[in-house]
Amino acid sequence: MNETVPILLGATSGLFVGASTARYRFWLWLAASVLLGLLATVITGEWKVSWAFLLIDIPLVAFASAAVFVVARSARLRWDAEHRYVGK
Repeated sequence: MNETVPILLGATSGLFVGASTARYRFWLWLAASVLLGLLATVITGEWKVSWAFLLIDIPLVAFASAAVFVVARSARLRWDAEHRYVGK
């Protein structure tokens, strides 16, 4: 149950990173993964047991964010390709 928080935070991060400009996308993704991984560790209370849970939560947020970014981007590109010639 505790791993749903980092996955949801990562999914939300993936949508916001996808909306950013390409110039800063990687750095924004990296910073968001670290900050939201830290936030997920604190929210779930895992930090009371050990701060080593950061080593699990940060990559989990990063992978969820990257997965949602890839899915959203491919869906957007497919949508644009299918609706490119609708008005002509």
